Amino acid sequence: MVDDRITRIPRGLPDSGRDISGTVDSRSPSDARPVLEAPDIARVLTRIAHEIVERAKGADDVVLLGIPTRGVFLARRLAAKLAEITGRGTAVGSLDITMYRDDLRLHPPRALARTEIPGEGIDGRLVVLVDDVLFSGRTIRAALDALNDIGRPRAVQLAVLVDRGHRELPIRADYVGKNLPTSLRETVKVLLTEEDGRDSVLLGQQHGRGEQPPAGPAADQ
Repeated sequence: MVDDRITRIPRGLPDSGRDISGTVDSRSPSDARPVLEAPDIARVLTRIAHEIVERAKGADDVVLLGIPTRGVFLARRLAAKLAEITGRGTAVGSLDITMYRDDLRLHPPRALARTEIPGEGIDGRLVVLVDDVLFSGRTIRAALDALNDIGRPRAVQLAVLVDRGHRELPIRADYVGKNLPTSLRETVKVLLTEEDGRDSVLLGQQHGRGEQPPAGPAADQ
């Protein structure tokens, strides 16, 4: 059942409000190095947009749903690029997965984001989930569960800016900006202008005794 956190928005008119769910500290560790900068991110998003149009044979029934926080901004950018390519607006919204996570009992309470579904809904449409980093796959599993409570799309695809590997579930992305092999002791931080003031993807080393990546919005994706 769709709850009161779900808002339906008109096609082509994404909410411009800033998402205030979980955020990542935008300060860069001194040892972090950029693996993507603003021109690279723009270029890979353009490529992904073309790939979506090619695979979907257009974008008429495509719905882009970003996973907060940075996935929402990426989905909006993809929608703009699809409009440039096709000359038509693309439905775009957001999908909060907080209450569908399998680690709710293991971490402190998280702030809820808003789920915003385009006015046409998702039934019979091609839904493309958009996120910044694909890691374990657990965030995407939660997104599929959340989607199931909203409607029945004809197909679901996944677009991510970075795939860092280390999957714990049989999930793979259909569209990948950059495949980035990493160790579990490395951190991947995505910075976007809308949230962090600049565009960059940083690869760094976590510090301390822990062997697992730190908890955070991108840590268990």
